[in-house]
Amino acid sequence: MTNDRQARAARAEQMRKDREKAERKQRNLISVAIVAVVVLLIGVGGWAIKDAADDNAEQIEVIKPRNTTENGIDYPAGEAENSSAPVVEVFADFLCPSCGLFEQISGSFLSEQATAGNIQLRFMPFSFLHDESTNDYSRRAMNLGICAVDEQGPEAFWKVHDALFANQPAEGGPGPEDAALIKMAEDVGVSGLGNCVRTEKFVPWIDQTKAKFDADEDIPGTPAVHINGKASQARQPQDLAAAIAAA
Repeated sequence: MTNDRQARAARAEQMRKDREKAERKQRNLISVAIVAVVVLLIGVGGWAIKDAADDNAEQIEVIKPRNTTENGIDYPAGEAENSSAPVVEVFADFLCPSCGLFEQISGSFLSEQATAGNIQLRFMPFSFLHDESTNDYSRRAMNLGICAVDEQGPEAFWKVHDALFANQPAEGGPGPEDAALIKMAEDVGVSGLGNCVRTEKFVPWIDQTKAKFDADEDIPGTPAVHINGKASQARQPQDLAAAIAAA
């Protein structure tokens, strides 16, 4: 009996050790699995953060926007059958108060003339008032417009153009931030510009275009008006009408 009890005790002890060994192995497997999951989550999180950072990184490459003509954006009616109509180019900065006043006084006249086929109207992006706001509004506003023409064409640009001048901030302070600019475009039916706006995709191109205009003595400031490539001093509708008729 003594030997039987000893044998049973030995078997029980071995079974206990086997259970403990199995439990340790299971715990180790669980620990390894947890570590693997944590590492995977950290990797995915890091990738997502990097991907988001890449998506929002400011653009440094000069990318020429689509749907532009000789560095400008044609009014949608610019493709009218009367291709011999005078080309009226307006050089402007969306922060420029004089440009805003010009738009109030003569903007409708020029767009009506373009719609009627009497002129080919072209907006020339001349962003130079970088130091006249506390958040680089001049560049960012222009970039919004260029994002619109690149992604959705001239009609979208002119909708954004009108909204930017209608909501023009004063010089010397902050202009609308990116989120407000994106909403401004959405409010006039132009959506999907978020990434382009946040990365300032076309700012390098805008700066390059400004440098070209800076070298032109016929563009001393904004607004500047060229009719068939020649500088014009006309700013009021009646003066513009006379200059167009003489072109």
